[in-house]
Amino acid sequence: MRKLWLVFAQAVTLTLAVIFVVSLVKPEWMAWRTQVVEVHETPGSAAENSLSAAAGLGGHGFTFSDAARKAIPSVVNISATRQVRRRNPLLDDPAFQRFFGERFNLPPDTQLSLGSGVIVSREGYILTTEHVVEGVSDIQVSLHDGRTLAGKIVGMDPDTDLAVVRVSTSGLTPITFGESDRAKVGDVVLAIGDPFSVGQTVTMGIVSAVGREIGSANPFGSFIQTDAAINPGNSGGALVDVRGNLIGINTLIFSRSGGYQGIGFAIPVSLAKRIMEQIIETGSVTRGWFGIEVADITPELAESLGLKGTRGAIVGAIERGSPAEKGGLKLGDVIVEIDGRPVGDVNTALNGIAGAPPGKSVPVKVVRRDQQLTLDVLVGKRKPRPRNEE
Repeated sequence: MRKLWLVFAQAVTLTLAVIFVVSLVKPEWMAWRTQVVEVHETPGSAAENSLSAAAGLGGHGFTFSDAARKAIPSVVNISATRQVRRRNPLLDDPAFQRFFGERFNLPPDTQLSLGSGVIVSREGYILTTEHVVEGVSDIQVSLHDGRTLAGKIVGMDPDTDLAVVRVSTSGLTPITFGESDRAKVGDVVLAIGDPFSVGQTVTMGIVSAVGREIGSANPFGSFIQTDAAINPGNSGGALVDVRGNLIGINTLIFSRSGGYQGIGFAIPVSLAKRIMEQIIETGSVTRGWFGIEVADITPELAESLGLKGTRGAIVGAIERGSPAEKGGLKLGDVIVEIDGRPVGDVNTALNGIAGAPPGKSVPVKVVRRDQQLTLDVLVGKRKPRPRNEE
């Protein structure tokens, strides 16, 4: 009996030792939840993104070569062709079309769309921007090792300007996902892409602002602003921290000349990851819809309406027959909570509505004439935003 107990104790000790080693070396093996796509993520206890942290990278002092070397193999060049109809004011005239039809219409032009992308998994999934691959007929993906492969669109989301492309090959190097929610103004970042088709390029800058909202460009997220040089061709490329971890997908710039002027924007990877997983799992992104327009509450507006603070989002318009109208929402209502989650401003209101499952009735707390009411709204399904509305 004693011998049997000794064997059992040794077996338990060995098992616990194996589990401990695996948890240190391969923690992803310990995950019980099945992921939509396997991605590499930086540990939550990563060192602070600062110059002092950079000084310890490889013992090279204030250099970012290790970060660049880590991320560069995961960034690809994307070239795609699209057919664009050539327009002539005379040929578009209704009277001309009535008599001659389309026989004199000009043949479409073939345009080359150039951009960048980021490899996110060994299965061949590549994250890029929607405007790089929107309306294209042929996609070629050039890898860092010189290979050029045919790409296939998995799905797109015009509302966030994100898309997923897939290639079929082996030997890919997926990027490591960082923590965009921890990005702070002044953090050093690198932008990696293929600007002007000159070849893969790394530029350096800092985070100029976080939580930058540009409603017409992305109504469901806030951007990371950076002064790292982003030029045409950088779209879809990687914005990485000083350890080479992905914190954003470069998407647009403010420029009067079309070139770099010091103000660029990246989609936070926290948002990009959620959108990417939905696209890979279902081929599209499904969002909830109330049928309302909301605005932030300014101090002046709060004073005129007799509100005690500026927290929440005020309802400025309601579509007829919409879920909001049927649920009892009124113009001037201040939404302070959606489905149990507090609403602080327009961005959180839009994301709260978008995140509500269509077909589900969710509680919406509003302030109406100094009274707090809870209304039940049956969530509708939001239609994707057409590209020509951007």
